[in-house]
Amino acid sequence: MSASALGATLVYETPTRNRLLPMTSHDLDPDDWNDFRSTANDALGAMIDFIETIRERPVWRQAPAPVIEQFRQPLPRASQNPREVIADFEATIMPYSTGNLHPLFLGWVHGAGTPVGMMAEMLAAGLNANCGGRNHIAIAVEQQIVRWAAEMLGFPDDSSGVFVTGTSAANLLAVVIARNFAIGEKVRQEGLHQAGLQLVAYASAETHGSIRQAIEVAGVGSQFLRMIPVDARGAIRVDLLTKQIAADRAGGLRPFLVVGTAGSVNAGAIDDLSALADLCLAEDLWFHVDGAFGALCTLSPRLKPLVAGIERAASVAFDFHKWAHVPYDAGFLLVRDAEAHRRTFYNPTTYLHRMPSGLGAGEVWPCDLGVDLSRSFRALKTWFTFQVFGAEKIAECIERTCDLAKHLEKRLHQTTAFTLCAPVTLNIVCFALAQPDADDLTKQIVIDLQERGVAAPSSTILGGRTVIRAAIVNHRTTEADIDEFVGELVESARRVVVAK
Repeated sequence: MSASALGATLVYETPTRNRLLPMTSHDLDPDDWNDFRSTANDALGAMIDFIETIRERPVWRQAPAPVIEQFRQPLPRASQNPREVIADFEATIMPYSTGNLHPLFLGWVHGAGTPVGMMAEMLAAGLNANCGGRNHIAIAVEQQIVRWAAEMLGFPDDSSGVFVTGTSAANLLAVVIARNFAIGEKVRQEGLHQAGLQLVAYASAETHGSIRQAIEVAGVGSQFLRMIPVDARGAIRVDLLTKQIAADRAGGLRPFLVVGTAGSVNAGAIDDLSALADLCLAEDLWFHVDGAFGALCTLSPRLKPLVAGIERAASVAFDFHKWAHVPYDAGFLLVRDAEAHRRTFYNPTTYLHRMPSGLGAGEVWPCDLGVDLSRSFRALKTWFTFQVFGAEKIAECIERTCDLAKHLEKRLHQTTAFTLCAPVTLNIVCFALAQPDADDLTKQIVIDLQERGVAAPSSTILGGRTVIRAAIVNHRTTEADIDEFVGELVESARRVVVAK
């Protein structure tokens, strides 16, 4: 058939349709767009009011039993007006959230988000782009964030990167890439037995639990993750690491991965990343850095020296949703060897084959770099955050939280009730009651602060001792907030001791 004949067969009469008419009740669009616009504007305004007045509410509140009971109702079968659902949200969900928007949320390394990020998330939801791949602008935005991340961390321009839910997921991807790099691509088809040797990985005793989980999920086995002791600063003992690698090689094992920590979960400790990079180069090991929040120190000229050597890593995992305050979730993995990254996850299925042009065009899609095919447009809220605030302002906020940690350290030294339990390296302060054998009292102080809604630190275990952990991440926190926290801390200690 000729092209002209084919064209003739494709001619058809376009049906008449008035696109301005209300949609039928068979679809999920609003019947009345103006009413929906008013409802949406009211909902957005209420959320903005909530953030603007965050200091006027408790840091955290336990949801009452009647509220919890509402979330045990069966599946809704009938439609409901959006305004009624929003009213339910404002009454039963909004007041009982995690609390990390509040400046005295100090418990875990949670970003506080921003109104700008919320707006970007709304826009991304409106576009509803699936960012697994294909030829659309959201992929270009994510590729720009990859280049920004490479610039931020001192990686080559042609490095590879991918958004994931968080650093835990990024660590898993990195372990799998390192595993495949060490023993070859055949592992994807033939499994670990074809390697012929047992793989071994190394990390500090203070490494995040996601590393152990990643080693298990990757099939290496957690008994072959060597947890190396740390020094007084909480950093990995490189001398002991070197000896352990030699012992494992002598024992017929196959070292393949060293994980450095840039900001430990307990106390914010940073490994000597330059020394680890030297060691990995000499031993031909994959050097991965868990930089969940500490990697962003590279944005600050003042803090960047603390993570010197991170630019020599083979891969770095970190979260934009922590110190950069991009709304959850926005984890990221950056990989120096783009081809090793792609070889690990590329899946040449027929429905993902590439076209020379059109919507199916593109050489490398995000789905080639991880396990997700359906992915949200996480890059947009990250792009908005850096476009609106700029890296310098984000760095200033990071520096200020570290300054506030030093201020808290100073204030605690002025009390007689509490003692520091770890060096203050970044923004995390670990302390406990000065009296011995006070683990139960320390736990009760944390609970009292949380249940009174005045502050929300967390607790952890350091050296076998229960300690209070204050992680100062929020860009809203001030010195006055820290002073208030110390006052409430002393009050909670008094209440707990009196109650005992």
